[in-house]
Amino acid sequence: MLALSRKKGESLVLNNNIEVTILEVKGDQVKVGINAPKSVPIYRKEVYDQIENANKAATDTEGMDALKGLLK
Repeated sequence: MLALSRKKGESLVLNNNIEVTILEVKGDQVKVGINAPKSVPIYRKEVYDQIENANKAATDTEGMDALKGLLK
């Protein structure tokens, strides 16, 4: 993991086309702005984890067996 220090108003660039800017710092919260192409999905980590878990559950063997039963 790369750890960087940034102050309010400072930015960093990822992959030449994503800019992350520190907008505000209040106590233990940091407001971050992200400027990226619309084709780049951006999720909060907890939402991303939920999506991953739902996708894994949808592809479990029970689900596949049920799907196979529907196709017969």
